[in-house]
Amino acid sequence: MIFFTLEHVLTHISLSIVSIVITIFFINLFVDEIVGLCHSSEKGMVASFLCITGLLVIRWIYSGHLPLSDLYESLMFLSWSFSIIYMIPFFRNKKSHLNVLTAPGVIFTQGFATSGLLREMHQSTILVPALQSQWLMMHVSMMVLSYAALLCGSLLSVALIVIIFRKKISNSSKYKGYCLPTGPLSFSEIQYVNEKSNVLKNKPFPSFRNYHRYQLIQQLDFMSSRVISLGFLFLTIGILSGAVWANEAWGSYWNWDPKETWAFITWTIFAIYLHTRTNENLRGSNSAIVASIGFFIIWICYFGVNLLGIGLHSYGSFALTSN
Repeated sequence: MIFFTLEHVLTHISLSIVSIVITIFFINLFVDEIVGLCHSSEKGMVASFLCITGLLVIRWIYSGHLPLSDLYESLMFLSWSFSIIYMIPFFRNKKSHLNVLTAPGVIFTQGFATSGLLREMHQSTILVPALQSQWLMMHVSMMVLSYAALLCGSLLSVALIVIIFRKKISNSSKYKGYCLPTGPLSFSEIQYVNEKSNVLKNKPFPSFRNYHRYQLIQQLDFMSSRVISLGFLFLTIGILSGAVWANEAWGSYWNWDPKETWAFITWTIFAIYLHTRTNENLRGSNSAIVASIGFFIIWICYFGVNLLGIGLHSYGSFALTSN
Protein backbone atom coordinates (compact mmCIF):
# COMPACT_ATOMS: atom_id res chain seq x y z
CA MET A 1 0.00 0.00 0.00
CA ILE A 2 2.86 2.36 0.83
CA PHE A 3 4.59 1.59 -2.47
CA PHE A 4 1.39 2.19 -4.43
CA THR A 5 0.77 5.53 -2.69
CA LEU A 6 4.35 6.66 -3.26
CA GLU A 7 4.16 5.67 -6.92
CA HIS A 8 0.89 7.59 -7.29
CA VAL A 9 2.43 10.71 -5.72
CA LEU A 10 5.57 10.57 -7.88
CA THR A 11 3.48 10.14 -11.03
CA HIS A 12 1.40 13.26 -10.38
CA ILE A 13 4.42 15.30 -9.29
CA SER A 14 6.24 14.39 -12.48
CA LEU A 15 3.20 15.18 -14.64
CA SER A 16 2.74 18.55 -12.91
CA ILE A 17 6.41 19.48 -13.37
CA VAL A 18 6.38 18.59 -17.06
CA SER A 19 3.18 20.62 -17.55
CA ILE A 20 4.92 23.64 -16.06
CA VAL A 21 7.94 23.04 -18.31
CA ILE A 22 5.71 22.95 -21.39
CA THR A 23 4.14 26.25 -20.31
CA ILE A 24 7.60 27.79 -20.00
CA PHE A 25 8.49 26.53 -23.48
CA PHE A 26 5.42 28.25 -24.94
CA ILE A 27 6.23 31.47 -23.09
CA ASN A 28 9.75 31.48 -24.55
CA LEU A 29 8.30 30.68 -27.96
CA PHE A 30 6.02 33.73 -28.15
CA VAL A 31 8.20 36.21 -26.25
CA ASP A 32 11.93 36.86 -26.05
CA GLU A 33 13.92 34.09 -24.42
CA ILE A 34 14.22 34.61 -20.67
CA VAL A 35 17.38 33.11 -19.17
CA GLY A 36 15.80 32.40 -15.79
CA LEU A 37 12.85 30.58 -17.30
CA CYS A 38 15.15 28.46 -19.50
CA HIS A 39 17.16 27.33 -16.49
CA SER A 40 13.92 26.61 -14.60
CA SER A 41 12.63 24.42 -17.42
CA GLU A 42 15.88 22.46 -17.53
CA LYS A 43 15.80 21.89 -13.77
CA GLY A 44 12.13 20.90 -14.06
CA MET A 45 12.93 18.22 -16.63
CA VAL A 46 15.68 16.87 -14.36
CA ALA A 47 13.20 16.72 -11.46
CA SER A 48 10.64 14.99 -13.69
CA PHE A 49 13.25 12.47 -14.81
CA LEU A 50 14.08 11.66 -11.18
CA CYS A 51 10.39 11.22 -10.34
CA ILE A 52 9.78 8.85 -13.28
CA THR A 53 12.92 6.90 -12.39
CA GLY A 54 11.75 6.64 -8.78
CA LEU A 55 8.27 5.35 -9.65
CA LEU A 56 9.69 2.78 -12.09
CA VAL A 57 12.10 1.52 -9.43
CA ILE A 58 9.30 1.37 -6.84
CA ARG A 59 7.07 -0.55 -9.26
CA TRP A 60 9.96 -2.90 -10.02
CA ILE A 61 10.46 -3.59 -6.30
CA TYR A 62 6.88 -4.44 -5.36
CA SER A 63 6.00 -6.23 -8.62
CA GLY A 64 9.18 -8.30 -8.71
CA HIS A 65 9.82 -7.74 -12.42
CA LEU A 66 10.90 -4.94 -14.76
CA PRO A 67 7.87 -2.65 -15.29
CA LEU A 68 7.39 -3.41 -18.98
CA SER A 69 4.67 -6.06 -18.95
CA ASP A 70 1.62 -3.98 -19.99
CA LEU A 71 0.64 -0.83 -21.87
CA TYR A 72 0.74 1.45 -18.80
CA GLU A 73 4.23 0.35 -17.82
CA SER A 74 5.57 0.57 -21.37
CA LEU A 75 4.17 4.10 -21.73
CA MET A 76 5.83 5.17 -18.49
CA PHE A 77 9.09 3.61 -19.68
CA LEU A 78 8.68 5.42 -23.01
CA SER A 79 8.24 8.68 -21.08
CA TRP A 80 11.39 7.85 -19.13
CA SER A 81 13.21 7.17 -22.42
CA PHE A 82 12.22 10.61 -23.74
CA SER A 83 13.61 12.08 -20.52
CA ILE A 84 16.87 10.19 -21.04
CA ILE A 85 17.21 11.71 -24.53
CA TYR A 86 16.59 15.14 -23.01
CA MET A 87 19.25 14.56 -20.36
CA ILE A 88 22.08 13.74 -22.81
CA PRO A 89 22.58 17.27 -24.24
CA PHE A 90 21.75 18.78 -20.83
CA PHE A 91 24.63 17.04 -19.06
CA ARG A 92 26.92 17.92 -21.98
CA ASN A 93 25.98 21.61 -21.47
CA LYS A 94 24.80 21.94 -25.05
CA LYS A 95 21.59 23.43 -26.37
CA SER A 96 19.72 21.03 -28.60
CA HIS A 97 16.61 21.13 -30.77
CA LEU A 98 15.73 17.76 -29.23
CA ASN A 99 14.60 19.54 -26.06
CA VAL A 100 11.65 21.04 -27.93
CA LEU A 101 10.52 17.53 -28.93
CA THR A 102 11.34 15.42 -25.89
CA ALA A 103 9.48 17.57 -23.34
CA PRO A 104 6.11 17.29 -25.19
CA GLY A 105 6.88 13.60 -25.70
CA VAL A 106 7.23 13.13 -21.95
CA ILE A 107 3.96 14.88 -21.12
CA PHE A 108 2.05 13.19 -23.96
CA THR A 109 3.06 9.64 -23.06
CA GLN A 110 2.84 10.17 -19.32
CA GLY A 111 -0.43 12.07 -19.56
CA PHE A 112 -2.01 9.36 -21.69
CA ALA A 113 -0.75 6.63 -19.35
CA THR A 114 -2.11 8.31 -16.21
CA SER A 115 -5.31 9.88 -17.56
CA GLY A 116 -6.16 8.10 -20.81
CA LEU A 117 -6.07 4.52 -19.54
CA LEU A 118 -8.48 2.83 -17.18
CA ARG A 119 -7.51 2.69 -13.52
CA GLU A 120 -7.51 -1.12 -13.67
CA MET A 121 -4.72 -0.99 -16.25
CA HIS A 122 -2.45 0.82 -13.78
CA GLN A 123 -2.31 -2.14 -11.41
CA SER A 124 0.62 -4.49 -11.65
CA THR A 125 -0.34 -8.08 -12.45
CA ILE A 126 1.40 -11.43 -12.38
CA LEU A 127 3.32 -12.12 -15.58
CA VAL A 128 1.90 -14.65 -17.98
CA PRO A 129 4.21 -17.67 -18.52
CA ALA A 130 5.52 -16.38 -21.85
CA LEU A 131 6.76 -13.17 -20.18
CA GLN A 132 8.48 -14.93 -17.28
CA SER A 133 11.91 -14.83 -18.89
CA GLN A 134 15.22 -13.03 -18.45
CA TRP A 135 14.77 -11.74 -22.01
CA LEU A 136 11.96 -9.43 -20.86
CA MET A 137 14.41 -6.74 -19.74
CA MET A 138 16.65 -7.02 -22.82
CA HIS A 139 14.00 -7.22 -25.54
CA VAL A 140 11.33 -4.82 -24.32
CA SER A 141 13.70 -2.14 -23.00
CA MET A 142 15.57 -2.07 -26.32
CA MET A 143 12.33 -1.84 -28.28
CA VAL A 144 10.92 1.02 -26.20
CA LEU A 145 14.22 2.91 -26.26
CA SER A 146 14.30 2.50 -30.04
CA TYR A 147 10.75 3.85 -30.30
CA ALA A 148 11.73 6.95 -28.31
CA ALA A 149 14.89 7.63 -30.33
CA LEU A 150 13.26 6.96 -33.70
CA LEU A 151 10.27 9.16 -32.86
CA CYS A 152 12.54 12.06 -31.88
CA GLY A 153 14.69 11.64 -34.98
CA SER A 154 11.62 11.42 -37.21
CA LEU A 155 10.14 14.61 -35.72
CA LEU A 156 13.41 16.40 -36.44
CA SER A 157 13.06 15.27 -40.05
CA VAL A 158 9.47 16.54 -40.13
CA ALA A 159 10.70 19.93 -38.87
CA LEU A 160 13.37 19.91 -41.60
CA ILE A 161 10.75 19.26 -44.30
CA VAL A 162 8.56 22.10 -42.98
CA ILE A 163 11.47 24.56 -43.08
CA ILE A 164 12.45 23.53 -46.61
CA PHE A 165 8.82 23.70 -47.78
CA ARG A 166 8.37 27.19 -46.33
CA LYS A 167 11.62 28.29 -47.94
CA LYS A 168 10.41 27.15 -51.37
CA ILE A 169 7.09 28.96 -50.90
CA SER A 170 8.83 32.20 -49.87
CA ASN A 171 11.23 31.96 -52.82
CA SER A 172 8.42 31.39 -55.30
CA SER A 173 6.47 34.36 -53.91
CA LYS A 174 9.54 36.54 -54.24
CA TYR A 175 10.01 35.61 -57.88
CA LYS A 176 6.35 36.25 -58.59
CA GLY A 177 6.51 39.71 -57.04
CA TYR A 178 9.78 40.67 -58.72
CA CYS A 179 9.45 43.29 -61.47
CA LEU A 180 12.12 44.19 -63.95
CA PRO A 181 12.90 47.90 -64.25
CA THR A 182 11.29 49.64 -67.17
CA GLY A 183 13.06 52.15 -69.36
CA PRO A 184 16.74 52.50 -70.23
CA LEU A 185 19.35 52.35 -67.45
CA SER A 186 22.13 54.89 -67.14
CA PHE A 187 25.80 53.86 -67.19
CA SER A 188 26.15 54.45 -63.43
CA GLU A 189 23.08 52.28 -62.71
CA ILE A 190 24.42 49.46 -64.88
CA GLN A 191 27.79 49.66 -63.13
CA TYR A 192 26.08 49.57 -59.70
CA VAL A 193 24.06 46.47 -60.65
CA ASN A 194 27.18 44.68 -61.92
CA GLU A 195 29.09 45.46 -58.73
CA LYS A 196 26.23 44.11 -56.59
CA SER A 197 25.95 40.95 -58.65
CA ASN A 198 29.69 40.29 -58.35
CA VAL A 199 29.53 40.71 -54.57
CA LEU A 200 26.63 38.26 -54.32
CA LYS A 201 28.44 35.71 -56.46
CA ASN A 202 31.45 35.79 -54.14
CA LYS A 203 29.27 35.23 -51.05
CA PRO A 204 28.54 31.59 -50.10
CA PHE A 205 24.97 32.51 -49.12
CA PRO A 206 22.69 35.20 -50.53
CA SER A 207 21.73 36.69 -47.14
CA PHE A 208 22.15 36.26 -43.41
CA ARG A 209 18.59 34.99 -43.12
CA ASN A 210 19.21 32.29 -45.72
CA TYR A 211 22.52 31.46 -44.04
CA HIS A 212 20.87 30.89 -40.65
CA ARG A 213 18.10 28.87 -42.31
CA TYR A 214 20.71 26.77 -44.12
CA GLN A 215 22.59 26.31 -40.84
CA LEU A 216 19.41 25.21 -39.06
CA ILE A 217 18.60 22.73 -41.85
CA GLN A 218 22.09 21.25 -41.61
CA GLN A 219 21.82 20.93 -37.83
CA LEU A 220 18.42 19.26 -38.00
CA ASP A 221 19.63 16.88 -40.71
CA PHE A 222 22.73 15.94 -38.71
CA MET A 223 20.89 15.49 -35.41
CA SER A 224 18.11 13.51 -37.05
CA SER A 225 20.58 11.07 -38.61
CA ARG A 226 22.48 10.63 -35.34
CA VAL A 227 19.36 9.98 -33.24
CA ILE A 228 17.80 7.67 -35.85
CA SER A 229 21.07 5.72 -36.13
CA LEU A 230 21.02 5.17 -32.37
CA GLY A 231 17.35 4.16 -32.46
CA PHE A 232 18.00 1.80 -35.37
CA LEU A 233 20.74 0.11 -33.35
CA PHE A 234 18.36 -0.36 -30.40
CA LEU A 235 15.66 -1.65 -32.75
CA THR A 236 18.02 -4.20 -34.30
CA ILE A 237 19.11 -5.46 -30.87
CA GLY A 238 15.47 -5.59 -29.76
CA ILE A 239 14.35 -7.62 -32.77
CA LEU A 240 17.27 -10.06 -32.49
CA SER A 241 16.78 -10.59 -28.75
CA GLY A 242 13.03 -10.96 -29.37
CA ALA A 243 13.74 -13.69 -31.92
CA VAL A 244 15.82 -15.62 -29.38
CA TRP A 245 13.09 -15.15 -26.76
CA ALA A 246 10.41 -16.30 -29.24
CA ASN A 247 12.36 -19.48 -29.89
CA GLU A 248 12.44 -20.23 -26.17
CA ALA A 249 8.77 -19.38 -25.60
CA TRP A 250 7.10 -20.59 -28.80
CA GLY A 251 9.71 -22.85 -30.43
CA SER A 252 10.27 -20.60 -33.45
CA TYR A 253 12.51 -17.59 -34.05
CA TRP A 254 9.98 -15.81 -36.28
CA ASN A 255 6.22 -16.30 -36.59
CA TRP A 256 5.08 -13.35 -38.75
CA ASP A 257 2.39 -12.27 -36.32
CA PRO A 258 1.24 -8.60 -36.67
CA LYS A 259 3.67 -7.23 -34.07
CA GLU A 260 6.68 -8.92 -35.62
CA THR A 261 5.60 -7.97 -39.13
CA TRP A 262 5.25 -4.28 -38.31
CA ALA A 263 8.52 -4.31 -36.36
CA PHE A 264 10.19 -5.65 -39.50
CA ILE A 265 8.47 -2.96 -41.61
CA THR A 266 9.72 -0.30 -39.18
CA TRP A 267 13.23 -1.71 -39.38
CA THR A 268 13.07 -1.74 -43.20
CA ILE A 269 11.89 1.88 -43.41
CA PHE A 270 14.74 3.17 -41.29
CA ALA A 271 17.23 0.89 -43.04
CA ILE A 272 16.17 2.65 -46.26
CA TYR A 273 16.64 5.99 -44.51
CA LEU A 274 20.18 5.10 -43.46
CA HIS A 275 20.91 3.86 -46.99
CA THR A 276 19.80 7.19 -48.47
CA ARG A 277 22.20 8.91 -46.10
CA THR A 278 25.12 7.24 -47.89
CA ASN A 279 24.24 9.12 -51.10
CA GLU A 280 24.88 12.87 -50.93
CA ASN A 281 22.22 13.54 -53.59
CA LEU A 282 19.53 11.86 -51.44
CA ARG A 283 20.37 13.57 -48.18
CA GLY A 284 18.26 16.37 -46.77
CA SER A 285 14.63 16.45 -47.88
CA ASN A 286 14.66 13.02 -49.58
CA SER A 287 15.92 11.13 -46.54
CA ALA A 288 13.71 13.28 -44.27
CA ILE A 289 10.61 12.15 -46.19
CA VAL A 290 11.53 8.52 -45.51
CA ALA A 291 12.00 9.28 -41.80
CA SER A 292 8.65 11.09 -41.70
CA ILE A 293 6.95 7.97 -43.07
CA GLY A 294 8.72 5.99 -40.36
CA PHE A 295 7.16 8.25 -37.70
CA PHE A 296 3.67 6.94 -38.54
CA ILE A 297 4.91 3.36 -38.96
CA ILE A 298 6.28 3.40 -35.39
CA TRP A 299 2.91 4.37 -33.93
CA ILE A 300 1.21 1.63 -35.93
CA CYS A 301 3.74 -0.88 -34.60
CA TYR A 302 3.48 0.36 -31.02
CA PHE A 303 -0.25 1.16 -30.67
CA GLY A 304 -2.14 0.08 -33.78
CA VAL A 305 -1.25 -3.59 -33.63
CA ASN A 306 -2.30 -3.89 -29.97
CA LEU A 307 -5.65 -2.26 -30.74
CA LEU A 308 -6.41 -5.24 -32.98
CA GLY A 309 -5.98 -7.62 -30.05
CA ILE A 310 -4.64 -10.42 -32.24
CA GLY A 311 -1.30 -12.16 -32.55
CA LEU A 312 1.13 -13.81 -30.18
CA HIS A 313 2.02 -10.46 -28.56
CA SER A 314 -1.51 -9.62 -27.41
CA TYR A 315 -1.99 -12.29 -24.72
CA GLY A 316 -5.78 -11.91 -24.92
CA SER A 317 -6.08 -8.23 -23.88
CA PHE A 318 -4.98 -4.74 -24.80
CA ALA A 319 -3.54 -4.25 -21.33
CA LEU A 320 -0.93 -6.95 -21.73
CA THR A 321 1.80 -6.32 -24.30
CA SER A 322 5.36 -7.53 -24.52
CA ASN A 323 6.69 -4.47 -26.34
